[in-house]
Amino acid sequence: MRPYDAFLLISFGGPEGEDEVIPFLENVTRGRNIPRERLAEVGEHYFLFGGVSPINQQCRDLLAAVTADFETNGIDLPIYWGNRFWEPMLTDTLERMRDDGVRRVLALPTSAYCNWSSRTAYHEDIERARAALGEDAPEVDLIRPFYDHPGFVEPLAQYTQECLERLPDDQREGVRLLFSAHSIPTAMAEVSGGPDQGYGETGAYGAQLAEVARLVVERLDREYPHELVYQSRSGPPSQPWLEPDVNDRMEELAAEGVPAVVVVPHGFVSDHMEVKFDLDVEARETAEKLGIGYERALSPGTHPAFVSMVTELVREYTGRTDERRLTSLPRCAEAGGQCCKQR
Repeated sequence: MRPYDAFLLISFGGPEGEDEVIPFLENVTRGRNIPRERLAEVGEHYFLFGGVSPINQQCRDLLAAVTADFETNGIDLPIYWGNRFWEPMLTDTLERMRDDGVRRVLALPTSAYCNWSSRTAYHEDIERARAALGEDAPEVDLIRPFYDHPGFVEPLAQYTQECLERLPDDQREGVRLLFSAHSIPTAMAEVSGGPDQGYGETGAYGAQLAEVARLVVERLDREYPHELVYQSRSGPPSQPWLEPDVNDRMEELAAEGVPAVVVVPHGFVSDHMEVKFDLDVEARETAEKLGIGYERALSPGTHPAFVSMVTELVREYTGRTDERRLTSLPRCAEAGGQCCKQR
């Protein structure tokens, strides 16, 4: 008997029209007492793109590619999709799955790393959705963090190499690679495995990000100087968050004479709004103001290796293939972290 009845993609969700932007942001920030004017400010990011977040279409594209790959590889699982903050909502999707007779679900989050917002929050949303449906709600297993799977790392390496090759020779010689991820409060980072486990204030999250950067660089045509930066901070100035900010660091590098940067959004699975606005608009404008070269690598998206990774992870969880990891970093739960423990 198959251990699972269906595959579920769980993502963040995003608006697909100007009238959906503020209601979507209200869903994201519910219970956090975010001022209305702050929602309007963030909403302007979406209005620059017609009120349409790229993330939903990116999920549709990934699901289409995964469906084809499942068929090629003999995986006979129906595929569903549910979002945390916008349609199709996770609770509605689980209800449809229940009505379709699904009892056990293998779910992939569109998040590769360990921290509260990319693991614990998914577990909590799953449990809230199941509680809303009652005792006959499907059981859901969340696929492990996949930051160190070859199918995640290799597309990043390919896209980074392509950026390097687009730079003029004089800029490429002195380029700095900036590996960018979503900033989180340092307290949240520590919960993913903190100083007591040898991770420092960046926790397992920062350690994993650093490891992926290393893995990408060792796959390039030569070793380039590189470092971690962060983006998309949203907390009050009084609260410590992971640093440095990508824009702040570019200003420092320009002052040091660095001629160009390649920004690699290795903290993200696809080029959603925080990549399109924070990197393609804000960070690019910073580079132009500073007079330095700027290239931004693509995220994995629907790269064939990433699509194959999804299939391989399903085969791993159904006992049909062994686990593949490029690192020996401990699971964050094994190292005392709380974010990756199954709820």
